[in-house]
Amino acid sequence: MNLDHLFLICAAIGVVAFLYSSVGHAGASGYIAVMTLFGLASSVIKPASLVLNILVASLTAWQFWRAGHFSWWLFWPFAVLSVPFAFLGGYINLPTRAFKILVGVVLLCSAVRFSFEAGDDEATREPSKPVALSVGAGLGLLSGLTGTGGGIFLTPVLILLGWAKTKTAAAVSALFILVNSTSGLLGNMSATKQLPLFALPLVVAAVSGGAAGSYLGSRRFSPAFIKKLLAIVLTIAGVKLIFA
Repeated sequence: MNLDHLFLICAAIGVVAFLYSSVGHAGASGYIAVMTLFGLASSVIKPASLVLNILVASLTAWQFWRAGHFSWWLFWPFAVLSVPFAFLGGYINLPTRAFKILVGVVLLCSAVRFSFEAGDDEATREPSKPVALSVGAGLGLLSGLTGTGGGIFLTPVLILLGWAKTKTAAAVSALFILVNSTSGLLGNMSATKQLPLFALPLVVAAVSGGAAGSYLGSRRFSPAFIKKLLAIVLTIAGVKLIFA
């Protein structure tokens, strides 16, 4: 990769990290799209995106926690079964083309919904523990299979079902992404017996964009604005899953 291409891919990674972290995500689906566009090997893309996801999710979870938006009691029922299922999803490699198209369409429908979502957060109700455990397990498997942290699926579920307000959903999703990206990366490494290879400039770009985006999302952006950004993020993720 020449210097011009390296600069362009770093700029794209930085923009993705900024955009995703502002809504409590870490950017795996965006990183995958960028790296695919620039012709990186498929064997490198999935683990590299998970590494960048772990770094940005760490910053994002910390920023939203510091801003007082995190809820442990909402987080743990979704997370406890998601971790082993994310490991399983990262370990197995199935022909999932039709499955990814279906998931992509669902994300695009969610994006349309958030594009017209009202500005104010609605009152929330806590999901039952069996429901949260089941949803967490399914989303963990999805995260491992798709090479994402699962937050791209969890945030719409939490908001659209009235289980969390916008910034609380972002905070919970950030830590959910962190634990599942770590589990998915370990599953991938167990299957491939290889450490992920990536360039240091990509790490710098992702961390810089993630630090700025997570700070603004947790402290400056309004819930209404975050929902608009979330619609953009879901559109990117949905298009990537459909056309990858």
